[in-house]
Amino acid sequence: MTQYFLTLPHDAAEEPTMESMQEMDPAELEAVFAAVGAFNTALTESGALVAAGGLHPPSTAITVDATGPEPKRVPGPFVDAPEYVGGFWIIDVADEETALGWAEQCSAALQSRIEVRALQEKPE
Repeated sequence: MTQYFLTLPHDAAEEPTMESMQEMDPAELEAVFAAVGAFNTALTESGALVAAGGLHPPSTAITVDATGPEPKRVPGPFVDAPEYVGGFWIIDVADEETALGWAEQCSAALQSRIEVRALQEKPE
């Protein structure tokens, strides 16, 4: 079994949050929540779900650098980018094709692109 990291991109200029999503059409928002809930339930019931979560926007990040003589804590992300990871799932499945199938379901539920990457395995 291999673990895969499925990520949901967000537009950095918008920085959507749970609060800003309340501005969406209520029926549309409810449909998205229902679709994502069904996706999460299916992942859980299949035994594939390892972890999942939503992230606050990059403007809330603090970058820590302890590579020098004194640790530094700098407000903001370590890189400026037009998009950022807004949410993620870590799944444990047999192969890449299975991971891509889950990503297709996730993409359909969220009506968004989903990136899929395998987690590196420990060296033997």
